[in-house]
Amino acid sequence: MPPQPPQPQVRGNILKFLRSFMGITRILQIVFGACLWVTIAANKYGGSIHFVLFVAVFFWLLTLALFFLTLLDKQDLVPLLGGDRWSCTNLAHDVFASVLYLPAIGVMIYNTDRNSFCNLPQYKHPCLYKVYLTAAVFACFSCLAYLLSVIFGACRKCQRG
Repeated sequence: MPPQPPQPQVRGNILKFLRSFMGITRILQIVFGACLWVTIAANKYGGSIHFVLFVAVFFWLLTLALFFLTLLDKQDLVPLLGGDRWSCTNLAHDVFASVLYLPAIGVMIYNTDRNSFCNLPQYKHPCLYKVYLTAAVFACFSCLAYLLSVIFGACRKCQRG
């Protein structure tokens, strides 16, 4: 028996979520988070950069899971955190991501500043300045996307009471 095409209602729910504020911010979080950890992982790193990589990959994976669970409307299948608690779960996730991205930004700015000496055209040795600067920018964009979700989620929670 050939696979059945998705029901129009399911397709409509998917499109509705993808066009919603939460859907767009989740996509931005996934894209910026992936850009951050790929930028770091593709280059030599060490020390405190491990924390930034942990935050980026951890929240990228969690955001990916939340995105697909919401997209497929399967949040009711998540024990303890799904169903009526799903908006609180999303809000808590976004708050924790925002809180942990702030020190990650600090680490990236610190390492960028430490390597700023090699940003001269005459400097011929390998330099991670541009890598760290790019990672710092992506960390800022990721944090901003999570903060937007926090504000949006908190406003929705306050409106519902």
